[in-house]
Amino acid sequence: MHKSRLTITFLLLTSLFIILAQSCETKKVKINNLRCEYMHNPIGIDAVSPRFTWNYEAISGHDFKQGSVQLLLSRNKEALSEKTSNDIWRSGIISTNEMFITPDSSCVLEPHTTYYWQVIVWDNNKKQKIVSPVSHFETAFMQPSAWQGKWISDNEAIDSPRAPMLRKSFEINGSKQIAKARLYISAAGYYDVSINGKSVDSSAFLAPGYTHYDKRNLYNIYDATSLVQSGKNVITSILGNGFYSAFAPVATWSFEKARWRNRASMISELHITYKDNTKDIIISDSTWKVSSSSPYVQNNIYSGDTYDANKEIEGWDKPTFDDSMWANAKIMNAPSDRLVAETEPVIRKIKNINPISLKSFGDTVFVYDFGVNMTGGCELRIKGEKNTRVEIQYGELLKPNGRLEMRNLDIYYKPLPGLAFQTDVFILDGKECVFTPRFSYKGFQYVEICSSRPIKLDETNVTALNFHSDLKEVGHFSCSNDLLNQIWKAANRSYLSNVMSIPTDCPQREKNGWTADAHITMDLGLLNFDGIRFYEKWIEDMIDNQNSEGRISGIIPSSGWGYDDWIGPVWDAAMFIVPMALYDYYGDKQSINRIYSTCERYLAYLATREDTDGCVTYGIGDWVPYKTQTPTEYTTSCYYYLDNLYMAKFSEILGYDGSVYKAKAKKLKGLINNKYFDSRKNIYANGSQTSLAIALYLGIVPDGMEQKIADNLYQAVKGNNGYLDFGVLGSKTVLRMLSKYGYADMAYQMASKEDEPSWGAWIKKGFNTMPETWTLSPEFRDASINHMFLGDINAWMYNVLAGINFDPNNPGFKHILIQPHFVEGLDWVKGEYNSVKGLIRSEWKRVGGSIQLEVEIPINTTATVLVGDKTISIEGGKHKFNF
Repeated sequence: MHKSRLTITFLLLTSLFIILAQSCETKKVKINNLRCEYMHNPIGIDAVSPRFTWNYEAISGHDFKQGSVQLLLSRNKEALSEKTSNDIWRSGIISTNEMFITPDSSCVLEPHTTYYWQVIVWDNNKKQKIVSPVSHFETAFMQPSAWQGKWISDNEAIDSPRAPMLRKSFEINGSKQIAKARLYISAAGYYDVSINGKSVDSSAFLAPGYTHYDKRNLYNIYDATSLVQSGKNVITSILGNGFYSAFAPVATWSFEKARWRNRASMISELHITYKDNTKDIIISDSTWKVSSSSPYVQNNIYSGDTYDANKEIEGWDKPTFDDSMWANAKIMNAPSDRLVAETEPVIRKIKNINPISLKSFGDTVFVYDFGVNMTGGCELRIKGEKNTRVEIQYGELLKPNGRLEMRNLDIYYKPLPGLAFQTDVFILDGKECVFTPRFSYKGFQYVEICSSRPIKLDETNVTALNFHSDLKEVGHFSCSNDLLNQIWKAANRSYLSNVMSIPTDCPQREKNGWTADAHITMDLGLLNFDGIRFYEKWIEDMIDNQNSEGRISGIIPSSGWGYDDWIGPVWDAAMFIVPMALYDYYGDKQSINRIYSTCERYLAYLATREDTDGCVTYGIGDWVPYKTQTPTEYTTSCYYYLDNLYMAKFSEILGYDGSVYKAKAKKLKGLINNKYFDSRKNIYANGSQTSLAIALYLGIVPDGMEQKIADNLYQAVKGNNGYLDFGVLGSKTVLRMLSKYGYADMAYQMASKEDEPSWGAWIKKGFNTMPETWTLSPEFRDASINHMFLGDINAWMYNVLAGINFDPNNPGFKHILIQPHFVEGLDWVKGEYNSVKGLIRSEWKRVGGSIQLEVEIPINTTATVLVGDKTISIEGGKHKFNF
């Protein structure tokens, strides 16, 4: 009996120890960064089957390996903690190591509904179970047909320069308690909307995002709970033209002739839910009131805003205002039949920037320097004599006399009568006031203010508002060479200056979505910023852009300009490169799936453009080279090969038969080598730096010949005293291929040069963004100072110097390649990247005669460290090495 009791006691203690041990194990790791559609707790989901992602955070230890996962969804937060509940949807327990899950078709989401969700994960051995915190999301309309609101505008003609002003009064029963209010709103052009005199989002600008307005319109969702009140209320909105209703003459890209052009209009619904579960919906319709007078005398995306304070209607945005004499709104035709929630990051004011200097030229001309080149506009605080005209012009350069230099910017612009390029106009009413332009943006470092009468201004009167699409920063790089640090910062600044709901080429002259500019800078963008939602939106623009022939234009969106042969396949390759990059960086197939049929039609079109050799040879190639122009027929043929290679990969990823594309890529590779490869000299085309690097970068070189081509690339650079001699395609490939094939020291020498042509020369000249060309003409008639398309050196720093790379065989950083290069001239490097799987960090420094390398990779991933001839496999966690 005594032994039996001891045995039972021992077994109970053993069981308790095991349970406690398992509990302690579970606490080693927790789930964080829960996102729905790559957003935290979003309130505007239109997706039928949203994507859910998460990361792991170590409390102690890093040995957790996910083996399976289950997703739970409910309208009732408390139901998620219950073992059984009717108000819950559960996926099956899915065997996967992916931190990504979507509900299947059995999960039907209702519109305008809040859902709570969490994931339960188990390790490979089903010994550890981790339950995530509860997160939530809110659906929007889900279907365009669900809208009750109408598109409305004022009664002015399409060419009226005045901005439409609209308002809607309504009352809320004082006996009802408001639970929540949501404003859903879109505009063809832009809107500036308030409720009861308060902006629904004062930091947002230029909403909604720019699209092909006749194919797709975006709407935004705002939490208006704190803005509505019992009793009288009013919604007010002023509408801007944007690219929807551009005025002629405007610029060289034919927006004034756009097929979608019409009077700026809007659509909205305000959904008010009460605590008794009843609901009111205030829709846009003909009962809204409109004004025939607007202080926004005109607005133009290229020139700027003109605002006459004398025309302000006092109190028009307050509930007590009497609008009985205003006309009723006009019902407009919907610009398109697709109205979808905007899930890309909105354009938002990121920071206020004060001037670092002010120079006055008498009492009517003032020039402000804000220290950095940026996008946005200026807020002006001013008081002056009534009817004084104040012009605020924005530019990137100064003349020797200290006045604004505009010759590098207004080259394409056809000024409107009485207006100048990149110029806001404010007409004073004699009172102290604040002017903030709402319907245009500019690229600038300097602002020149000219007035028709004497005014008093100092540094406190003008503040720069820096705004762009609000992409979250996810990467950082620094090293012992401060010149490289400044180049890295300049590239990031140029990149952010060119994310304005689409990836643009420059923020001042053109504002266009040039396709090659975007695809060349994909690595720069994704290593520094969380860009998946931004680029997914632009992929939809690509789909909308394709014409009946299968072509796409050189700028996207486009009103019809840019489907010309002179642009061509190197630029068009964006439709393949952008979705492939999203797959490589995020492991997400959605973009590839969305654009697949567009790519099919495009390649069918290109097949009709082949020459007798079976290649396609028209279009732009290595744009803006320093001296040596690589033959464009060669580069076009190379990218035609890439298109087919990627299409074969797309097919494999989606489970389709891609054999025809694989065979075509193989044939094109042979054609290119037969036509452009000189096997005696081991060079391609004219032997330029770009021609050699492109062949290596795209995998065109015959097996076994790669090192010989790389050696000749090295000789080409060395023979040019280590200087670059290429354009945009070379800027993407030369540094990378030198580094890949054993010449990282030479790549570093090129990257760190300080005289022309080089990235460092720009910095030494005082530029803090990246110019469009390697050198500027004395007349300043050729280049903007804020282009991003020569900025891949920024990504090279991550990939080569810090050594942070995705594994193309394991997309989405499931497996990570850490391959730093300890180049001569650098003492230390620090790089980090918050990937979709979590933080990746690589840091090295010289200590005595050795190198100390520290690496951190996310839980539930693996990595290979490649240094010289050493290959080391590691798992999640922090690791230290000495070499």
